[in-house]
Amino acid sequence: MQSLIGTGVALVTPFRSDLSVDVQALQQLVEFSIKGGVEYLVVLGTTGESVTLKKEEKELIKRTVIEANKKRLPLVLGVGGNCTASVVAELTEENLEGFDAILSVSPYYNKPTQEGIYQHFKQVALNSPKPILLYNVPGRTGSNMNPATVVRLANEFSNIIGIKEAAGSIVQGMELLRQSTRKDFLVISGDDAIALPLTLAGGAGVISVIGQGVPEKFTEMIRLGLKGDNKKAFEYQYELMPIIDMIFEQGNPAGIKEILKVAGLMENTVRLPLVPVDADLSHRITEEYKKITN
Repeated sequence: MQSLIGTGVALVTPFRSDLSVDVQALQQLVEFSIKGGVEYLVVLGTTGESVTLKKEEKELIKRTVIEANKKRLPLVLGVGGNCTASVVAELTEENLEGFDAILSVSPYYNKPTQEGIYQHFKQVALNSPKPILLYNVPGRTGSNMNPATVVRLANEFSNIIGIKEAAGSIVQGMELLRQSTRKDFLVISGDDAIALPLTLAGGAGVISVIGQGVPEKFTEMIRLGLKGDNKKAFEYQYELMPIIDMIFEQGNPAGIKEILKVAGLMENTVRLPLVPVDADLSHRITEEYKKITN
């Protein structure tokens, strides 16, 4: 899956003030991201507030993104959960046409052992009709996927093609690169702040949040990193660091939606239990975004 090297963006789900899905804004976001140079789009991940969406809303979002994309970029669909049987049922019963791969998060809340994580993804691998990207995000799931577990899965199931690694540790990312015995296995950063260092260490890029807000500069940074041009790449890194910190300061996706609001793409509306950023952070994000884009 060489098409998943570079910058993928985890798309937000735009909502109107009445909390309905804003289809027009989602179409605009897809176009904005594509024109900004991203390599692929990730639909219905954590950033998309997927846990608050009804089944019919998810179908609407999938259809909207597929139609807006017009087969220009690869599409990755988030399919995960903490009930293995439910995840397998979604993979085998739902229509996955139009998507190139699946992003499947490690089971959350249950806090399974490493063997439990392995057995969960074994069933995912045995039942998925699409290639699989694992997703490790212990800050949300409550448990970490150890590199040894990831390598075990990669070695045993060829349709597990990579991992979105979001433990926030460059060391863990490097351990994945060091221990991996498959040259085609993609180690993708799930943390914007350390995406460039992990790419320079041999990673395959990033699945990004900020990438849909300032796509031109962020995607160029990752491309430079993939080429090994670390001096120029780090110029972008240091320019973008403040706004990356800001968008996660009061939670995701409230921060990135504030940027997209400033960009004129959508309202900053999130579904409870999430709330929009406060006035102070809104002001700081607005000023930083204007500085970056002017």
